[in-house]
Amino acid sequence: MAVKDSMSALSGLAFNLWRGPWCGLASPWQWWDVEGIGALFVGNQGRALRGGNMSDNTSTPDHVAFLRLAIAESRLARAAGNHPFASILVGPDGEILMRQHNAFMPEHDMTGHAERVLMTRASKSLPPEILRNSTIYTSAEPCAMCAGAIYWAGLGRVVYGLSEARLKEITGDHPENPTLDLPCRTVFAAGQRPVEVVGPLLEDEAAEIHDGMWG
Repeated sequence: MAVKDSMSALSGLAFNLWRGPWCGLASPWQWWDVEGIGALFVGNQGRALRGGNMSDNTSTPDHVAFLRLAIAESRLARAAGNHPFASILVGPDGEILMRQHNAFMPEHDMTGHAERVLMTRASKSLPPEILRNSTIYTSAEPCAMCAGAIYWAGLGRVVYGLSEARLKEITGDHPENPTLDLPCRTVFAAGQRPVEVVGPLLEDEAAEIHDGMWG
């Protein structure tokens, strides 16, 4: 995919992801609620950013495009008054299955990390074979809690932007985010099944969203 075409698809998809729940879009866009948290599942439009089936070596996921979408969602999370983190779940056929912002607010839930909440939703609503061949794209590296949730949900791949080490430099010991600097690869290595990890990627872009947030 040419750079211009990729960015055009990304911009259009990001806009539709933002507006979809409020505009009553018809199929292939569907909106429903899981435990009071909106879940957006995308049909054919999700293929604008083509991801590869993890069992199909002839197709390669567009990690950069999907990760940029997750970073864009983290910007929306901050604009909505939440911590600037977000994740998206991409299925085996490259369709965006779910998105999730950080859920610290409004109840000050310290466990409301985007990845953890997304994995709870996904493990309740998607079959194991789908999760096994799906990818979570997340604006920052999953912490130990989130990596555990990803492992127990049975997900096959993680792609992240900002590393925990760099995030710790940014947040310091902020009481709302005392970053736990433990690489997710270390957590997954202690498990009994493989989880592919790609990252850090686009780290400067992901870090920019945090400017002025934790100071």
